[in-house]
Amino acid sequence: MMQMVRLDKFFCIFRQKRVYPLICFLSVLSFFPLSDAYAEADSSKFMIRGQMVIDLEFGVEWLRCSIGQRWNGENCVGKILQISIETADQAITQANDQLGPGWRLPTKEELSALVCETCPGLKINEEIFPDTFGGPYWTSDTNRFARRHQWTVNFFTGHSYGRFFPTQEMAVRLVRDRI
Repeated sequence: MMQMVRLDKFFCIFRQKRVYPLICFLSVLSFFPLSDAYAEADSSKFMIRGQMVIDLEFGVEWLRCSIGQRWNGENCVGKILQISIETADQAITQANDQLGPGWRLPTKEELSALVCETCPGLKINEEIFPDTFGGPYWTSDTNRFARRHQWTVNFFTGHSYGRFFPTQEMAVRLVRDRI
């Protein structure tokens, strides 16, 4: 014989443990996901200034183009270079000489903030960062669980990976703190 469960007793238990408001909140989220709210505000956290973009959330300045490309006034032209961390250090020195001091590899957190989950195609706003490579970009962060590996952010998948050796070649986008 099948036994019937009384839902009023079930919800009474939830109310006593103060779980009921949480369940209500979670059910509302299923109809109004937070990701849509962030997608609308995605481009509003950036100010475009020619070849550079100011990230208002992190207080940093990004180069719109990857290493190997140059800004022609409308988009990035040239071939994106995939380079090792050592070669990236040389590129940073050159950028500091040509564009002023402070250029560096971004942290994993900074570069991951450029990921746009709702963007079609590449997982980055291509109006702000045109002609981006659909693959991994170096960060300055070492994987603390595997110290020989460096973190990357992949703009094809939108995910971060901490499995690459610094000698491997990845794309680079430079950043600097706002002065």
